[in-house]
Amino acid sequence: MRIKKNIWLMYAVSLLGGMIFYGPIATLYRQAAGLNIFQITLIESISMALCLALELPCGMLADRIGYKNMMVGCSFLYFASKIVFWQAGGFGMFLTERSMLSVVMASLSGLDTSILYLSCGSGEAQSVFGTYNNLGTAGLIIAAGAYSLFIGEDYRLAGLLTVISYGVMAVLTLFLDDVKPPERERGSQGREFARIFKSVAKDRKFLLFILSVALLNETHQMITVFLNQMQYVKCGLADRDIGLIYIGVTVAGLTGGFSARLTGKLGERRLGALLFAVCAAACAALALTVSPVLSVLAIVVLRIGFSLFQPLHTEMQNRKVNSSDRATALSINAVIMESVGVLTNLVFGAAARTDVSRAMALGAVLCAAGLGMFLPGSKAIPSKTGEE
Repeated sequence: MRIKKNIWLMYAVSLLGGMIFYGPIATLYRQAAGLNIFQITLIESISMALCLALELPCGMLADRIGYKNMMVGCSFLYFASKIVFWQAGGFGMFLTERSMLSVVMASLSGLDTSILYLSCGSGEAQSVFGTYNNLGTAGLIIAAGAYSLFIGEDYRLAGLLTVISYGVMAVLTLFLDDVKPPERERGSQGREFARIFKSVAKDRKFLLFILSVALLNETHQMITVFLNQMQYVKCGLADRDIGLIYIGVTVAGLTGGFSARLTGKLGERRLGALLFAVCAAACAALALTVSPVLSVLAIVVLRIGFSLFQPLHTEMQNRKVNSSDRATALSINAVIMESVGVLTNLVFGAAARTDVSRAMALGAVLCAAGLGMFLPGSKAIPSKTGEE
């Protein structure tokens, strides 16, 4: 039986989870609390390593204790981490907060989408994923607007409002209905994990698909979160302009809601290939231009391309899973993608150290490589009718 209530609750969770009121000044917040840039990046590196180490154990735990129980547990831990962040001062407390967040991220990886997928009716998943992602973006826009209009330089107030948002979010998860109650013995779960891992490792086409997703994910993340600001400064844009652009680019992410409709018109493989090509072209434009208008346009195009691709690849990954231990299977995929991210982040950083244009050119190369992997890799995904 499909559980529609879960979908609406998860929509509210996504909206509230997007309300990070300190988002526009996340780095400044940490600096004001006593961290320097090196300490901030060191904490991020430790966090990524923890996520990789915890990804599979958390996925297996979710399949053992039930998806609702895991969602409730990690949501309240998320809430607690925001309290720590709100009160943090110095390296130790921020490292504690980020370590808690690593547990949350490893737990949520594949968990929220599994709950949504198993609560959907046939053929609804991609549309639901698009709405879910859009509501998270809408929450971010609301929080950014509130910060600009009402909060200003009161960083701690921004932290407190985030705590309140995440507290409400955690309470809402208590009302979820479980789509997969705990049911496995430890030994049978271990055998199922081994079976899933061997299946993924032997499926070369599916590995290509996962690698293609990882390349586009990491290119989008690095350029739209970190390198875009270097590009804007290179083009002569002022801080105020950069803040307004931040909101505009975030709004562009709402286009992900059209992903299912475009897939219906173009088909999954054609739309996916088109999005890889568009993102590669946007990165190439960023590598070649010093025009602020063209730079902003290219960043917006990259954000739109990724936003349309996200519900598509999420639905395709879920359709590929043929095990009742869905969270474990998706965690294996996430480990592969995060491992790629560790490498690409280092390469992007090295390229940007000398010239941001080189990093943008690298993004174009990675998107082009992703296109080359996606075309054969997508053939490993069963069609919506169950045919290969």
